[in-house]
Amino acid sequence: MEGATRIIVADDHPLFRGALRQAVSTLLPGSQVVEANGLDELTGLLGKGQDVDLILLDLTMPGVQGFSGLIYLRAQHPDVPVVIVSANEDPVVIRRAIEFGASGFIPKSLGSDRIGEAIQAVLAGGTWTPPDVELGVSEDMETAETMRRLATLTPQQVRVLMMLSEGLLNKQIAYELSVSEATVKAHVSAILQKLGVESRTQAVIACSKIGATLRPAATASDPV
Repeated sequence: MEGATRIIVADDHPLFRGALRQAVSTLLPGSQVVEANGLDELTGLLGKGQDVDLILLDLTMPGVQGFSGLIYLRAQHPDVPVVIVSANEDPVVIRRAIEFGASGFIPKSLGSDRIGEAIQAVLAGGTWTPPDVELGVSEDMETAETMRRLATLTPQQVRVLMMLSEGLLNKQIAYELSVSEATVKAHVSAILQKLGVESRTQAVIACSKIGATLRPAATASDPV
């Protein structure tokens, strides 16, 4: 299917993935739509080296917490446009998604015609958000600074931060990423420095306040 538009639908709800796949196939006959039910499956598909024209990403699925998946994808695959598809229609969430690098935001409540309109706009190189959302509203200075600092993290540092927010210990993170504990400690130190905080708990709290990650019930007290 050389030359066909290739789109990845990343969502952990099979029914919605199927509906979105059908909408895309109707809109773009001959397109190739691939499904992923979590971040690991999504990154596995992206790691195969095949060209991807668009990623349709849910904000809540395995391996993704808030905007963490979007931040990771923008850092790891900056040339692939990402459109958030979410049941959350809060204007603040939509604005922050765009600030974090999304090319569009599609509420799950939209009809297939509007979803098609949004996808076409992004594939044409533009952006798309619900027309009633004002994107020009400024964030407070603290939030804007945290978002700016997050954008400086490397892809691996983003993954480590995501795991910190899940309360994982350094040795658990090392196992998950197949690296040494010393490497994880180095990543954590770099994260704290880049975010301008003194502890991993402060890093998780700062990020959770803007929806970049979800704050766990209890953050591990494992030292840096």
